[in-house]
Amino acid sequence: MIPITRLSVGEREALAAADAVRSGWLTSGKRVQQFESMVATYVGAKHAIAVNSCTTAIHLALIAAGVKPGDEVICPSFSFIATANAVLYAGATPVFVDIDPLTYNMSPECIEAALTPRTTAILPVSQIGLAADIPAIMAIARKHGLKVIEDAAPSLGAAIGDDRIGSLSDFTCFSFDARKILTTGEGGMITTADDNAAKRLYAMRAHSASVSTIDRHTTSNVVLENYPEVGYNYKMTDVQGAIGIVQTERINEILAERRRLAERYQSLLGSEDRLGLPQEPKGYRHVFQSYCVRLHTRKTQVQIMSEIADQGIATRRIIAIHLEPVYRRLYADLSLPETERATRETLLLPLFVGMTDNEQDQVVNAVKKALY
Repeated sequence: MIPITRLSVGEREALAAADAVRSGWLTSGKRVQQFESMVATYVGAKHAIAVNSCTTAIHLALIAAGVKPGDEVICPSFSFIATANAVLYAGATPVFVDIDPLTYNMSPECIEAALTPRTTAILPVSQIGLAADIPAIMAIARKHGLKVIEDAAPSLGAAIGDDRIGSLSDFTCFSFDARKILTTGEGGMITTADDNAAKRLYAMRAHSASVSTIDRHTTSNVVLENYPEVGYNYKMTDVQGAIGIVQTERINEILAERRRLAERYQSLLGSEDRLGLPQEPKGYRHVFQSYCVRLHTRKTQVQIMSEIADQGIATRRIIAIHLEPVYRRLYADLSLPETERATRETLLLPLFVGMTDNEQDQVVNAVKKALY
């Protein structure tokens, strides 16, 4: 079976994790701090705050941005369900808007019509490796006094011009789970330029303790912490941080290989008129966390996925959150035409570091066969 992804980890990551275990310090510590520093430097952010998932990153970022129970947060429905779930965790209401049919990211043109007096933030998703139109979204946010919390779970390394995402929004949230650009098994990161928000985020991830775990346990002095507000247990471990350090050292080779594989798909599938291939707007850099194609065929998405699976190849789709049962009850009358069309017509093909040309050829042949 050719999976949708395969981990790109090896002896270096294993040794780094083992060193963390042997050190006797497993919770969030110096390795996490080094990982944070490396990610901040890479994306061009002032601060990076490591947590245990991108979902918890979004949750904390929403709170740090001032989102309160009863507020509204504008976000796309074409995303993993965690995008909207994190809004609910903050006690706010997701307000779904439609997407651009070429990029699959939130359409800035839809935002202002969705604003109400309860809107406090915009939550764009930089989807499947391509940055959303963050400059346009930030301009709308500044016009209306809103904060932008970017869900960039799959898009570490993506850029607009010379600027990498992670340095463009008020808060940017990344994921390090098994399918993302870098992995620590599970894990997430928030980047921001806001000093006060960063200080609060560092505390909130550890129950809002006034003194960090590492500071309490590495001093010979008596330290009595206090807890000024409700916080959460969202810390990343040093074992994960150790793996993240090695992965970050490899990020250029990882991204180069993803680009190579995507370009090879473009070449092999470019003449197939029953497929729409990924778009990369001028000035944008796509990192191809996934390779998303649009189906132009009378066969249904499920038929094609099943026929490809019969040939030993995994594929995936992106959901429309507002159509999922848990949200459909709340948004029964909502219609998002481009989102609904994309969730019916798009397909994610296998793409991962370590994928062989032979495996990619098998995928291409299986897709072409299933289309007819």
